[in-house]
Amino acid sequence: MLVIRDARVEDARGVAVVHVDSWRAAYVGLIDQEVLDRQSVDARTTMWSAWIERSLAGESTDGYGSVAHRLVVAESGGRILGWASYGRGRDDETGDDGEVAGLYAHPDAWSQGVGSALLRHAEDALRTEGRRHAYLWVLDGNERAIGFYRAHGWATDGGEKFGEGGSVDGLHELRMSRLL
Repeated sequence: MLVIRDARVEDARGVAVVHVDSWRAAYVGLIDQEVLDRQSVDARTTMWSAWIERSLAGESTDGYGSVAHRLVVAESGGRILGWASYGRGRDDETGDDGEVAGLYAHPDAWSQGVGSALLRHAEDALRTEGRRHAYLWVLDGNERAIGFYRAHGWATDGGEKFGEGGSVDGLHELRMSRLL
């Protein structure tokens, strides 16, 4: 049975495994292979431990501002199969929009409803916060993800980011949005 719940610090390694494995599977040909090969579960575990601690404390999780996002995990049989982070939009100066900042399912769990359950949870939580509109960023060329979001009512809206990939320089991302 799939359970969606708030992440705990002890979930950091499972979150990191999903993060690294999904990047390596989804971004082949979209991100330089050297970058994908350098992804480290240990490094991501350290990063996610600190991120989750900040989130639980209500502190900034984006590294450059005052936005504190939440992280939920999808778990089945004690294994983390996916995760989603969301909250007030980091790119929205008014603070009215919600953002799904990250959503990943382990490749072993693709097309099994994990991503859909996580996305529904994030959308419902943003609605509960009073958000009426939300956005997310998707890597240009990631047709699997773009198709997934379109199937859930999201659409590209013309927004683009170039080279703002955090740990990866030179990414081209497309913004997708929807009314909640």
